[in-house]
Amino acid sequence: MKLIIAIIKDEDNDAVSSALTQKEFRVTLIASTGGFLRSGRSTLLIGLEDEQVETALETIRNNCRKPDEEKGKRATIFVLPVDQFTQV
Repeated sequence: MKLIIAIIKDEDNDAVSSALTQKEFRVTLIASTGGFLRSGRSTLLIGLEDEQVETALETIRNNCRKPDEEKGKRATIFVLPVDQFTQV
C-alpha cells in the first residue's frame, strides 16, 4: 500500500480532486501555503494500492495546469510506503 502526498496550486485543486474521485480514489485535502511568495497550495493525501500509483500520478499530471514560468512546477509529489492502514 502507498500514500501519495501531492502539493498542487489551489487553482488546480478542483480539477485534480474531481478527476481522482471519478476514478474512485479517496482524496483528503489540506489547505497549505508554500513557496517563495507564500502562494496558496493544496496538499492532497491519497491512500491506494501499489498497482494504482501510476494511474493516480498520471491523473494528477494531466489535471494540473502547465506552469507560467519555464522552470515552474505543476506539482510536488511524494509516494510513501504504508505499513498499516486502519479506519475506526
